[in-house]
Amino acid sequence: MNTMLNQVADGVWVRQSEWVWSNAIVVRGEGGLVLVDPGIDGSELNQLADDVDRLGIPVVAGFSTHPHWDHLLWHSRFGEHQAHATGHAAVLLADRGVLLAGDMLSDVLIPLLDPRRPGQVGAYQSALDRLGEAARRVDVLVPGHGAVAEGPEVAARLAADHAYIDALRQGEEPADARLGQDWLSGIHQSNLEQARSSSG
Repeated sequence: MNTMLNQVADGVWVRQSEWVWSNAIVVRGEGGLVLVDPGIDGSELNQLADDVDRLGIPVVAGFSTHPHWDHLLWHSRFGEHQAHATGHAAVLLADRGVLLAGDMLSDVLIPLLDPRRPGQVGAYQSALDRLGEAARRVDVLVPGHGAVAEGPEVAARLAADHAYIDALRQGEEPADARLGQDWLSGIHQSNLEQARSSSG
């Protein structure tokens, strides 16, 4: 776990939360810093703000990859520059060889399927196919939750999400090491129900 900013590529830093290993990402742009998915709670946002102050570069924008509450938090010390994707988005920093994957391609979080919307298994598969194109062009992957992946681990993360979704589509129980975490059991059960309703 990164309790401070950790540089993962030129002008790209990551700070990991203690709670569900959420990653706040700081990207140096031409005019200043862009914060992506910053923070989880007040004390960690304060610590992130301290880290950003130490960089000595102003924050000019903020972006959330998707509108889940744990990616929408903000701090007044960052200014008023926040925006967020209406659905789920990934951010490709092609010039840095970095992919910011939001809630996908994590080593600790299984795919999240929205139980309120039909066809989520197929939609996630399509998103993985699109994300795969970007993943093949990078050396570093930063998921919304979990460890940063580098080199061959990037392809391994993509393969793990594909295998999980493929098992759901075939009506099978996925063989996925991430399912060993108790806190994911409710999410997994919801995903199984979503898959069954899609195939029924």
